Amino acid sequence: MESKVNTAHREPWNKGKIVGQKAPFKVKDIWALRVRLQMESRVRELALFNLGIDSKLRGCDLVSLKVRDVCHGDQVASRAVVMQHKTQRPVQFEITQATRDAVQKWIKQAGLRSDDFLFPSRIHSSPHLGTRQYARILETWVGELGLDPADYGTHSMRRTKATLIYRRTKNLRAVQLLLGHSKLESTVRYLGIEVDDALEISEQTEI
Repeated sequence: MESKVNTAHREPWNKGKIVGQKAPFKVKDIWALRVRLQMESRVRELALFNLGIDSKLRGCDLVSLKVRDVCHGDQVASRAVVMQHKTQRPVQFEITQATRDAVQKWIKQAGLRSDDFLFPSRIHSSPHLGTRQYARILETWVGELGLDPADYGTHSMRRTKATLIYRRTKNLRAVQLLLGHSKLESTVRYLGIEVDDALEISEQTEI
């Protein structure tokens, strides 16, 4: 009897679809989730969420942060510098008071030391939270907010504060530095600025 070999071919999820960039979170959604996480004492998730928004880091850089990357001694610093995995370029970010409080509480609760990963994995084979685990946590957040999971991803976290800064200041160079992009064109593409600005102009033009 001839044995059958499974030759099923998995097509890319986005084949034949027009897929835009993942949407940044709105301010009202940020606060709604923060309140939920605080009320439910989800200390680890609140620290992860707040630091993800503040740092504007790619998922791979966020999950591999160590305690020493964000702390001076036993206190969470107001600014930090990390080396990006993708570009091998350093990038700086601010850590707001709310985020410092959340991270400090998490470090204390988890009993983390300076050389420990800030977000250890609960899977024994991995030393820190993986990007897929992070994506699943984010999908849970999106569902709890009643948003469409198809519209959001880990890059939503990276884009959120950067988008708000650009909309408020129109300072593209500042956003470029904060995202750690080597070229201004990369920042323009990443934020979808030209498209957003064009649509805004179009919406304000009545015929």
